[in-house]
Amino acid sequence: MGAEREAEACAAFYGALGIAPTVLSCLRCLRQFAGSTAKRCKEKHLEEALLLTQVLSEGLQVLGEAEARPLLRCVLAFQMEATSSSSCFQKLEQMVTQLAVGKEALLAQEVDTLLAGLALQGEVLSPGDLQSVCMFLEESSLGRQHWRQNLALLLQRLVTTLRWVLQSQPAPGTTWGYLGIKACLQLFQALPKDVAPLVWSAMEKSETLQSLLGLLLEVAWGKALNKDTRLLAGTALSMLVNTAPQPQRGASAVLTLFQLPNQGTGELKFGHLAVEVPPVLEPDGLEKLVLNRGLLTCCKTDILSCQLEDFPNKACLLLDVVFPAVCALTKEQKNCHYYCFQACALWLQRLRESLPAIWHLMGTRILAQDTQLLQKVTQLLWDNAETPVEGVSEFIHSSFQLLLKIYHLECQHFQDQERSLYQQILQRVVSMPWQIKARYVPLCAIIPYMGSQQVLDAYPELPQHLLSCLSTNHLCPAAAEVYKVLVMQQCSEWQDGQQGTEAALAEHWALCWLPLLSQALRSPLPILQSNAANHLLAWTLRQLPATQVPLFNHFGGQDTASLRAWVLLLKAQKSVAGALPLRDKALERLCCCLGAREEGIRLAALGLLCCSPSTNQPLSSTEMQLLREFLPLNLNCDSSSFRQLLQAAVRKALVRLRDSSLAQLRGKAPRGTELGQGAGQLAQAVGFVEWLLQLSITSLSPGSNYQRKKTALLLLAAVLETCTDTWSPDRKKGQPPRTMATLLSYARQSGCWDFFSQPNLLALLSCLQDSTNEVSLVKTRGGHKDACLGLEQAQRGSHHGKPSSHVPPSPTSSLSWQIRDLASELLVHYFPATFPQPIALALFQLAQNALSSPRVQEAEAGAVLMKTILQKSDSSTMKSLALEAEAALTLPNRGLCFAQHLLHVLQAQYTVAHQDLLRAAATAPMHGAIAALRRCLLQVPEVAVSMQAAELAQSWQELLTRLMTTVRDITSFLLGALQSQQGLGASEQAAAPSFAEMGNAIGSLIMLGKDQKQEEEEGDSVLLSEEHSLILTCCWVTVKEIGLLLGGLAELLLAPALPANSDPLLPLPTLQVASRVFQEILLRCRHWGAVEGCSMGFTKFCAALLNHPDVELQAIPRAVLEQGLEALSGPRSSSITRRAAGFPMLFLCIVSGEAPAQARPLLTCCIQTLLALATTALPQDWDQTLDLPQVCALHVLQTLVRGAGLGSAVLCHATPMMALALRGLGSPCWAMRNAAIQLFSALTSRLLGQPRSHGEGCPAEGLSLHAFLGQHPKLGTVLLGELGEATRPMPGGPRLHPALHAILTLLAQLHPGADGPSSPSAPFLGPLLGLAESPIYAVRAMAAKALVPVVPPPRRRGLLLQLAEQLPMAPGWIHSHNAVHGHLLQMRALLASATGTGGLSAEVLRPVALQLEARGWLLTPAQRCPLVRAAFLQVLALLPTSFSPGFAQHICDTISAELCSLPPAEPQVGLAVLHQTMAHFMCSSAARLADSEQIAAVCSLLQQPNPDVQLAVLSWVVAGEGETCKELEKALGLTLLESLRSVLRERRDKEFLRLYLEALLHLYRDPSSWSQEASHKLQGSWAACLEMLLHMVEAECPGPDLLFQALCAASLLLAHTFWDEDGTVVERWCAALEECSRSASSEVLRLAAARSLRTAGAAVVRRSLRAARLALVPMALRLINMAIHLLQDEEREVRHEASGFASLLRQNPREPLRDGCIFVQDNMGLQSLLQLLLGDFGEQPETFNSLLEHLPILDLRSIVEELEAKRAASLYKEDEPNVFAEPAVLAQQLLPILVQLLERAPAGSPLRASALHWLEATGPGVLQELRYCKDCWSQGTAPHWGMKALGCAKLHTAMAILLVRAQLVVQVLQVLGEGATAVPGLDCGTQELEQELELVQGLLVQHGLIPVPNQGNAPGELGPPSGTA
Repeated sequence: MGAEREAEACAAFYGALGIAPTVLSCLRCLRQFAGSTAKRCKEKHLEEALLLTQVLSEGLQVLGEAEARPLLRCVLAFQMEATSSSSCFQKLEQMVTQLAVGKEALLAQEVDTLLAGLALQGEVLSPGDLQSVCMFLEESSLGRQHWRQNLALLLQRLVTTLRWVLQSQPAPGTTWGYLGIKACLQLFQALPKDVAPLVWSAMEKSETLQSLLGLLLEVAWGKALNKDTRLLAGTALSMLVNTAPQPQRGASAVLTLFQLPNQGTGELKFGHLAVEVPPVLEPDGLEKLVLNRGLLTCCKTDILSCQLEDFPNKACLLLDVVFPAVCALTKEQKNCHYYCFQACALWLQRLRESLPAIWHLMGTRILAQDTQLLQKVTQLLWDNAETPVEGVSEFIHSSFQLLLKIYHLECQHFQDQERSLYQQILQRVVSMPWQIKARYVPLCAIIPYMGSQQVLDAYPELPQHLLSCLSTNHLCPAAAEVYKVLVMQQCSEWQDGQQGTEAALAEHWALCWLPLLSQALRSPLPILQSNAANHLLAWTLRQLPATQVPLFNHFGGQDTASLRAWVLLLKAQKSVAGALPLRDKALERLCCCLGAREEGIRLAALGLLCCSPSTNQPLSSTEMQLLREFLPLNLNCDSSSFRQLLQAAVRKALVRLRDSSLAQLRGKAPRGTELGQGAGQLAQAVGFVEWLLQLSITSLSPGSNYQRKKTALLLLAAVLETCTDTWSPDRKKGQPPRTMATLLSYARQSGCWDFFSQPNLLALLSCLQDSTNEVSLVKTRGGHKDACLGLEQAQRGSHHGKPSSHVPPSPTSSLSWQIRDLASELLVHYFPATFPQPIALALFQLAQNALSSPRVQEAEAGAVLMKTILQKSDSSTMKSLALEAEAALTLPNRGLCFAQHLLHVLQAQYTVAHQDLLRAAATAPMHGAIAALRRCLLQVPEVAVSMQAAELAQSWQELLTRLMTTVRDITSFLLGALQSQQGLGASEQAAAPSFAEMGNAIGSLIMLGKDQKQEEEEGDSVLLSEEHSLILTCCWVTVKEIGLLLGGLAELLLAPALPANSDPLLPLPTLQVASRVFQEILLRCRHWGAVEGCSMGFTKFCAALLNHPDVELQAIPRAVLEQGLEALSGPRSSSITRRAAGFPMLFLCIVSGEAPAQARPLLTCCIQTLLALATTALPQDWDQTLDLPQVCALHVLQTLVRGAGLGSAVLCHATPMMALALRGLGSPCWAMRNAAIQLFSALTSRLLGQPRSHGEGCPAEGLSLHAFLGQHPKLGTVLLGELGEATRPMPGGPRLHPALHAILTLLAQLHPGADGPSSPSAPFLGPLLGLAESPIYAVRAMAAKALVPVVPPPRRRGLLLQLAEQLPMAPGWIHSHNAVHGHLLQMRALLASATGTGGLSAEVLRPVALQLEARGWLLTPAQRCPLVRAAFLQVLALLPTSFSPGFAQHICDTISAELCSLPPAEPQVGLAVLHQTMAHFMCSSAARLADSEQIAAVCSLLQQPNPDVQLAVLSWVVAGEGETCKELEKALGLTLLESLRSVLRERRDKEFLRLYLEALLHLYRDPSSWSQEASHKLQGSWAACLEMLLHMVEAECPGPDLLFQALCAASLLLAHTFWDEDGTVVERWCAALEECSRSASSEVLRLAAARSLRTAGAAVVRRSLRAARLALVPMALRLINMAIHLLQDEEREVRHEASGFASLLRQNPREPLRDGCIFVQDNMGLQSLLQLLLGDFGEQPETFNSLLEHLPILDLRSIVEELEAKRAASLYKEDEPNVFAEPAVLAQQLLPILVQLLERAPAGSPLRASALHWLEATGPGVLQELRYCKDCWSQGTAPHWGMKALGCAKLHTAMAILLVRAQLVVQVLQVLGEGATAVPGLDCGTQELEQELELVQGLLVQHGLIPVPNQGNAPGELGPPSGTA
């Protein structure tokens, strides 16, 4: 507060002077700077103050020193309080410098006075004082001058401070010691000449500095626990070395330091200083890292490179001392790998800087090819190249570059032309698999030295590998860098070769790289498209602009892939070139992209419209019009990423509109503004923002689905963020411009941009009650009760087997919190500070009711409402709220008032629960009140500030103490209630109750809450009753909320930054109570959701305690850990790990709370204790119903390994844990084996990292076995030992090795590494080859997979040849069929990995093929084992081009003979596998060669009676492996069509029939693949086939999968063999589609209907229009009606198939279909179908009636009555059958179509008669409902349920549809005229009805039940797209 006092004194002093206004303004800015918490706000206020000081400087120059002193002193006081920010300190330094112009002596005097207050004799410097010392040393010349004059005093203060810090050891999270070391470092750096004599002069040596040196050594040697502090101490020591007057003396001191770790105790001579060597407390090796890193960071080059005196030869520090230490560090310090490799990179950098001096010293090359130094450096880089530690890859990259640069410079300096290092590195890169990221780093470094062509010649697969990397996120940046380096090198070479014109460069580029870029941009994989566009395309266009010509020519096609690539290219070009013209074909093509079905294409097109290189470039009228068309159609997209990217794109457009409008208002026409159109563009910009605002608000109606509301909220957030002047302190960018008020004023004068109007407020308030969710989530209407079945069965004792580990989840699957929280954030951040009082009162009552709801969603909504009300209320509003009497006494603080009220509510609910838990669970559950307390206490910044106010501290402390006592009592009560233990006196169990115990306890509670008679009437149900669910939900959600609340409070109130001058709000007893609550929940809880929520809170709780300076608080988690470990190893009465998920989490939460920068002693202690416990011998006999302590320890270890918060900290203990897991797999105890396999799985995931790709085979992660063993050498020894044990011959024959399969599984997930003489993977080869003889099939198979990473790619060919030679030459040579089979499996694995990466060519594999040809008998019946024959054939299949023609024919003959022979009389093991393998071989061979004879042979296989062969061919077809050979697909399709009738008639097997139909549909997936020949095949059997398929669909129940295929097959036949006389068949087909397309049908059936509609529906509709057949018109209308339904389906795939039907009809329906139809987006397809009905079916009377079916009649009166009723809410709420559909939105789209149909119909037409009939049936009801609405809402104020109605989705939907129907009634009356005057019940005319409708609309708008009708008064309305963009 010193700065504030100085500011007050300054303001008083200058009050009467002439410069007073400027001074006061400056002081106001400084005060605002000091009071701000956000960096942006601080900088903003400082900039304003700095501008004012420039004015003040001139005024102060004419005043005396006495007049200038107060202002200088004031600014210096603020500067002293800003030492934590370097940028702020520098600005304040500029201010005092400007103010002191001409008065420099006065400023120096004031600085001396200010800093003298820090250095009082003998006192310890506080962290703030140390920060001031550092900042004044670093940034202030006067500060350095002061400390130079007071150096001895400063040194004494630093010694005193450091000694105190090391002795008292403050909290681990504090920075006291770090700042002390930093001050020493700054001192040595800023004042080297002043410090040097104190060290190096015998006359002037300083005892104080000697003590300081000793303290620095103590810190470096581990006296300080903080790793960063120790590392900084090393830098400070190095900076002290730099003060040496001669390099040799500095080097001598460094040598002395390096000898310390091995010297032990003694005396250290450092210059003339002598200190005692500090004893190493716990040698961890970090002291070596501290010294090396410090030296390499800042030691002078001449010291590092000078000759050492006492060394033989010519030695220097850098080469002979530092480098060996760095090499040792990289092998020893695995827990500090980042810093170790940083030291390695620093060493290379210092070597590069020191090269001239070292050359001069050595006189020869230091990196010659035969030197050990080069070998060690390269080996060091390769060994660490694959380290997964974050940040190391950057050091690897820079290290390779530095190494090659040093090597290149040496070759140049010594004129050495032979540079073999380049070729060695390239060969090693090529030999590594493409999945390893580390291979691309040296590749980038080597290209500039070898040249592009030499690299591509040696590595021809590089472009394809780069393509594969682009589809893998973690490899993409490395691949992009390789591409850029290669292209730049090529351009350089082409220009040097005089081929440097832009066009020539583009041609060269296209020859090399256009295929790669084309394949990536045209790929259907979104990740490949985006990565290629973002990383390659834009960069290419910038470097080579001429490449756009070949690119545009290449992507000019009309297919979807070309369209995708074209729009990505256009977007990249715009980002490079700026504005692009959009005319004619380009504009038409862009419109196609905006309407395309693929989200990626639409987003790219949207980005093209919105982005611009300059933010003030205005949007053209074309761009704005396209956006107006695009946005309404894309609001309900169900992709979260699409919504986020949509918001980002629209935000860019809004920024362009805002900035260009501001530029025009300033009179500066931005670039892109046409002459004379500035005012029009400004009006258009304002109008577009107003339109977007109205669109967003309208879409927030509760009747909209979740997707539309979420998108609308995101768009509204973008509008408010961009187009208001609200400052956001927490954002670094995106703040409103200073002149934003000008634009706001202009817009409001135009009647626009009323962002905070009453309708907008009501729309957002309705979102606070939202309960919608993503349709992809599992619905809770049935799954919850089914999942709870086990509980009821356990209660009756009928639940056999092992119990489930969790009880059923509470129904909380909604994502509505996203809607609620986002709406609340917008209300709080942007809208006026307080709600209108009536709204606040209604919201408060609604929140009170919601908090009492048993539904978790509604209670959460109540909590959000309470938080929002608290943030949007002032004192007057608080007085009007119905708060409890006790809370009303504390009205001066709103947060405290609200918290007291909510606590009173919670206590009242707890009282009800004590009396009757069932009634409380139904009417007053406690989780809502606790959630509201959590949000109000933890998420409201004003509440956190009030907790720090001294005057409120006692009140807050009392409230928090009562809160803690209350939640403790609630926890004990609820957990006791589930154990049949009521009350606080119940004894606590150490474990959670079983299912049966919980069921009995809940049953007793239900009996207490209901009378006996009612219980007997309900009977005994197997399903879980709603009463059971109510109690479970109440218990579990409440304890979950308690855990989250307590953890958040500890995190908030125990933060180190809080002031420590007052009593803590959470004293020690309160925290101990909270700790016991956490223990009770985690030890006795049964529900994983509750455990997870409590664990999150307990982790925060432990972190806050462990990082607190109070030792007593730090001891709480340690005590809990000790108690947990003691309970783990002690006796117990029931299981605590398998049946209680919380117990292992107790340990995880505690150790996760430790600071990551510390040594984690608790984690180490915990793991070591658990390992010791787990290795204890098992007792002779144990109870199988209880967990052994050893089993518990394994479960806890598994939880620790899986814990995300621990990261790689557990990897230090990976080796003993892996050894433990492998030993546990062989335990005689089942529970031990089960726990061991779980621990092994967790360790594998942690060691190998999270999988980045799915699928079997070689994973996409890039960790090789070589790197794995390098990172974990001891673990490799363990694995190798287990492998050796498994393969060692035993005297009694082979025996089982339980750990073997696990080890093989781990090895199989790795990649092969590079070949080397001392490869650590070599010892694994022998044992794995020996496992080929294993008698266990699974071991042989897994050993083959594990062999792949062990064999480096260069050695594969040799091993393959060796394995082939070991195969027997003749039947008599077989000693073991298992060995033969194992060798074949190993060959197959090696060949599959080799061919997969393109590593081995056919020529290279020719010797292997010759050996296999010599053993061809293994394929013949002479080999009696079918599995060996199958394995041999699989090996042959991987060498298709390496065999001689004769042997290839021999293979075909053998297969044909085998498949044509009769099956054996007795079944033979493996024969089916052999036949399937042979069939697959024939199919693949035919597809590869496209040979007509082989194709015929494959087709004949489908006629074989062998079902295995038929199934094999069909599965091969379905897998899509024949898509490369169209001839084979055509032949197979004709064969399947020919046999279709017989297959359908025989119906021998459902699975065979399903596969048969699926294969048929796959072969004819493309309509163009159907031919006349196919129709000819069905000429005689078409009708019979269609009849059987339709009969299967109509009358049989074949199951959904077969039904899907049957319906789609029938549609295929109908589409391609459709004649005019098939009206009956079409009718039956249409009826089947209608049945399957119902909302209640399963997803599979709805998808079948949609796909069938796309397959044949368009043909039916087209024929009905072309042939003028009236019989088909009703069916065409029914099909279109079905498509409208399916386009609103909740499954995206169903909607996409239906949009395909609509897309086919977008072309002229009366013309034949053209190829290359682009499928459109769902909503666009819906619009096109409505237009089709209007244009081509408008004259049909059925059209009007079919559209009316989409206007449901909802009972408005019953909905309103349900809202008015105050009945208790049930726990479950039935979902709508289709929660994606939006009847209200569809009704708005249908209204103009229906009106146009009426207007176009001539008088007397059937359509008008249908309209009259509809009017007679519905008109009177519509009028009655309008009058009912008027009666309900015509009162002056909203009824008591008005706020509830605001969020009722049913009511909003009913209102919207009623208004549409009313408008349609008006239109019908107008069109029919006198013909509609005598409608009974319609007692008003058209005009009266219009007035009634207008009155009702006004009332509903006033109450927020419908959006404000669009008045069309927004300026700048646009016409159709035209012009340029």
